[in-house]
Amino acid sequence: MFDIKPIPPPERVVLAAVHLPDVPDALFEEDMAEMAMLCNTARAEVVATIIQKRDSPDASTFIGAGKLTEIKEHLKNGECTTLVIDAELSPGQVRNIEKRTEAKVVDRSQLILDIFAAHARSVESKVQVELAQLRMMYPRLTRAWSHLSKQYGGIGTRGPGETQLEVDRRLVQNKISELRDKLKKIEKSRDIQRKGRKSMMNIALVGYTNVGKSSLLNALSGADVLVENKLFATLDTASRKVWLPATGEVIFTDTVGFLRKLPHQLVASFRSTLEVARESDLLCIVLDASSLWSGEQFKTVEQVLTELEATQAPRMIVFNKIDLVEDPFERKRLSLMFPNSVQVSAFVKEDVASFKAAVSERLDEISKEREREALIREETKRAMETW
Repeated sequence: MFDIKPIPPPERVVLAAVHLPDVPDALFEEDMAEMAMLCNTARAEVVATIIQKRDSPDASTFIGAGKLTEIKEHLKNGECTTLVIDAELSPGQVRNIEKRTEAKVVDRSQLILDIFAAHARSVESKVQVELAQLRMMYPRLTRAWSHLSKQYGGIGTRGPGETQLEVDRRLVQNKISELRDKLKKIEKSRDIQRKGRKSMMNIALVGYTNVGKSSLLNALSGADVLVENKLFATLDTASRKVWLPATGEVIFTDTVGFLRKLPHQLVASFRSTLEVARESDLLCIVLDASSLWSGEQFKTVEQVLTELEATQAPRMIVFNKIDLVEDPFERKRLSLMFPNSVQVSAFVKEDVASFKAAVSERLDEISKEREREALIREETKRAMETW
């Protein structure tokens, strides 16, 4: 007989956030909707959403004392043991909020890391997620033992607290070093694979999470990359050969999605996976045409690409999900906002064919530009030799 384990019920949580004056109301609502979707992706049921308007976050608890009392009541009435906060909290803030609410506190970074851990499938993505978790744990671990650490010098102050802190620090540091070494070996293997594909042009699909990059790759190549209406449904890069008119075989690569306020630990740990963006011949920045905040999505993508030092690669803006935009004036607005962009639906064959033709044309321009640059370099070299 098969031992079928029952799926545990969703964890009941209260979602809280601070609305600061410099954040527009509509963008704040979009952020909260995104947080609710992140909770749903992490298999959590949002029982209540608490919002506090403040000029600035509270230094010790992020949220004001009065609002924390209200949150504590919501946690009790909703039979919740977890409070999710839309912010990156310091270890001290987490500890203070937990004391006030008597509940487990999960900040935005922890929530995203939890989703990444649940969705990691390949050895590489599992190593990357674990490395990011340890990088986040280390400063929190340091402060967790602060009440037992040495406060004063002299006899009687070298207690077990400091010993335990040092042991835990060393264990985490050793594990981080071990994972880094493991990741370097995986990177070497990936480099060898890339060198074997150097004869072909490489196109990277980059963009905000849940904009349909995997659907687009499937439509282009007939692949079967996982597609779900969830944030971070796929974490591993997927490369597929695609035949383009007037170009021939090229390689399209789907990358992990970006997100506003993405934890720095994740960007650092997934740098090797996202390296494909920096080394690609063409970056296709995929945006959600149906989103009111496609401009904000683009800014997020630009920010992450800057962190990856991938701003020099030629690029093309691709508005996916255009079938969800019925208003012709809205379509026109998008084309004016991003001139030379392409509007497609991954589920419309004609759109996919037009996208392939546009990519082929762009690659032809890139090839000609490289030939011109090579010719100029050669002519300059000859001129210098005869000078």
